[in-house]
Parts: sequence; C-alpha cells; structure tokens
Amino acid sequence: VQLVESGGGSVQAGGSLRLSCASSGASYQRVCMAWFRQAPGKEREGVAIIYSRTTNTNYADSVKGRFTISQDNDRNTLHLQMNSLKPEDSAKYYCASAAYNSNWSRLEKRYYTYWGQGTQVTVS
Repeated sequence: VQLVESGGGSVQAGGSLRLSCASSGASYQRVCMAWFRQAPGKEREGVAIIYSRTTNTNYADSVKGRFTISQDNDRNTLHLQMNSLKPEDSAKYYCASAAYNSNWSRLEKRYYTYWGQGTQVTVS
C-alpha cells in the first residue's frame, strides 16, 4: 500500500484547507482510512476516520463540526476538508490505512498499518 498526501500549507485562523491522500495497493488493506496529526513535541493523534464499506465516520472531539473526511467514489483518494482552522490545528497531517478490524472507529495509531509521509499544515 502506498499513501501520498497533498494539500497542506499555511493559512490564517478561520481559513480552510483541503487535504488529499492518493492511495494504491491491496484494497483490503485500505478499508479503514484515517487522518492523524502530530505537532512538534506531541504524540500523533487521530483526527478522523472513515470505514470505506459503509462510509461511517468518526472524529476527534477537537475537530467535530469543523473537519469532514470523505473519499472519492473509486475509494482511491481520501480527503480532509478543514474549515474554521485554529492555530492549535497546526501539525503535520498523516494519512493512514488498515484492513478491517473491530476497532476501526477508534482514533488510535496502533490500529493502523500503512502511513504516508505527511503534509504540513500551519495556521497563524
């Protein structure tokens, strides 16, 4: 599985960004798709998750109502629409994937197998 993020950048507080993640490889390993983020000196934290077979989603409390995770119909591109951005949203954002597991909705990095290289988001 390969995951390549894009769309990061610098934006003022209150602005919007849309991240994308192009994925390829074994489809069964891309059933659970997620966005995580990591700020300097902090642990990597889950932001949003989507279960491709049902499009059910889950979000971290800190981003609910502001961020939206989605996939293209072919399920090969994952998106994260980020609105009303805050300085505390600044971090490197990572795309991650995994095969189905019963913990798919949990925003924990240990349940994810494949990771992209990340894209930087800076909010000032």
